[in-house]
Amino acid sequence: MLTIGTLAKRTGTKVQTIRYYEQIGLLPEPGRSAGGQRRYGDSELDRLSFVRHARQLGFSLDAIRELLDLSDHPDKSCAEADAIARRQLKQVEQRMARLEALRTELQRMVHECSGGHTADCRVLEVLRDHSECLTDHDEIGA
Repeated sequence: MLTIGTLAKRTGTKVQTIRYYEQIGLLPEPGRSAGGQRRYGDSELDRLSFVRHARQLGFSLDAIRELLDLSDHPDKSCAEADAIARRQLKQVEQRMARLEALRTELQRMVHECSGGHTADCRVLEVLRDHSECLTDHDEIGA
């Protein structure tokens, strides 16, 4: 059995995050020692590793909840898991396209900067007037 600190170290997850995952039901309420300390076994370690990896891949907590439910029912079709992963892939691709537009705009701003005085600074001009931008990046950083 693992303490919460050991579980945190083994998974690279903060103790507060583990407690939060317990509060929102992604992790089951752990058993307790006679002294009241949380105790975790291999199944909790595996589940937390699953959650952590899914978070690293950008899945929302709701999507992770769905994936965990599917994982808890091995007789279900994996079509639902595939659909969730495809949704995530689409979101990542959309973010990448927006980031590429940002990159293009920032490169243009920097390239057009003459390095003179701020009164004539192209970077500041573009930031003051969105119509000076060549790309549509309204959704990023809003």
